[in-house]
Amino acid sequence: MKGFIDDANYSVGLLDEGTNLGNVIDNYVYEHTLTGKNAFFVGDLGKIVKKHSQWQNVVAQIKPFYTVKCNSAPAVLEILAALGTGFACSSKNEMALVQELGVPPENIIYISPCKQVSQIKYAAKVGVNILTCDNEIELKKIARNHPNAKVLLHIATEDNIGGEEGNMKFGTTLKNCRHLLECAKELDVQIIGVKFHVSSACKESQVYVHALSDARCVFDMAGEIGFTMNMLDIGGGFTGTEFQLEEVNHVISPLLGIYFPEGSGVKIISEPGSYYVSSAFTLAVNIIAKKVVENDKFPSGVEKTGSDEPAFMYYMNDGVYGSFASKLSEDLNTIPEVHKKYKEDEPLFTSSLWGPSCDELDQIVESCLLPELNVGDWLIFDNMGADSFHEPSAFNDFQRPAIYYMMSFSDWYEMQDAGITSDSMMKNFFFVPSCIQLSQEDSFSAEA
Repeated sequence: MKGFIDDANYSVGLLDEGTNLGNVIDNYVYEHTLTGKNAFFVGDLGKIVKKHSQWQNVVAQIKPFYTVKCNSAPAVLEILAALGTGFACSSKNEMALVQELGVPPENIIYISPCKQVSQIKYAAKVGVNILTCDNEIELKKIARNHPNAKVLLHIATEDNIGGEEGNMKFGTTLKNCRHLLECAKELDVQIIGVKFHVSSACKESQVYVHALSDARCVFDMAGEIGFTMNMLDIGGGFTGTEFQLEEVNHVISPLLGIYFPEGSGVKIISEPGSYYVSSAFTLAVNIIAKKVVENDKFPSGVEKTGSDEPAFMYYMNDGVYGSFASKLSEDLNTIPEVHKKYKEDEPLFTSSLWGPSCDELDQIVESCLLPELNVGDWLIFDNMGADSFHEPSAFNDFQRPAIYYMMSFSDWYEMQDAGITSDSMMKNFFFVPSCIQLSQEDSFSAEA
């Protein structure tokens, strides 16, 4: 049942009716308590299947190209390849990973905004011809090193978040597009479409209205200069909820009908990442140390109990130099859950959660209310499937968490109904019904 990020020889436990994710976590908490208390992930691959079905139901007209850097675990890539998604890759390694699965090069786009020459040459060699570009220097690199390149011009969006200037880090301005199109013509680089990206943090639907209008302008400019445009990439930014997906579709669907109507020959694609994988992975971490501190040591404004009660700092065996790396750049989107059972009326204390490095940056949760925990207790974090699988730091011999994959029989049958069978699906999957797992160390508890 155990698989590692760089180990293709993983297996997936098929769960009988009555056995659920909680039972799986209970089983592995028990096992890890006996064998070393290392952190671990449980990946429910059925949730990825459900996300794809949801995508097909809501935005079937948009082909998803999964953002590989979000989570490049072999099981994730194989199941998405079997479901027929494309892949958006940022590096040579990512391109190689998906091509090893038999994904044809036309289903891969190279999206890094800052490309190494050697990696552009690699893309050319393996036939990955669709690349994104937002400036003249990148355009010249592509012209010199990829004779068959088909470029998507990456335009910036007016992504205003909280009234502040949004993310304009990547993407060219509409004003600069004509210059880039003329440069591409001189360099004999084929521009085939436009890409934009709206952050998942953006709550203003008007950003899509402006972005699609700008994209149409670029298409018209390109036509004047002599390019035939046939692709629009609306980027990522999908949170994973059906409501948000429907909300975005409600805004963009009529605009696509106006600017890029069916029959216009324009293929609409996007780059969902966390949408597919965030909810599919749960992380279990162990408390390795604790400190009692005065309640008034916590910053004002954070959730806390009375000032006369103690507060606790807990140190876990995973942190920002491991599975919580995304915490360095964005807020954590999950609430820790205490694994052990405690009474409803048990007192709660102001608590903060830290990684094992003792670095001031290694703070996972600034403040939350928890019952008093002991060293050896476990905390569970859900929605940990995105940006949690980077190569860990060498600090303190930090061990990469194991990954245990599971899928319910109902999800497996849903995949078969979609025409994906065990023979044609994933050569590295070994499905083991939980009801016949005879190994005591690797069995699931069936108790609710």
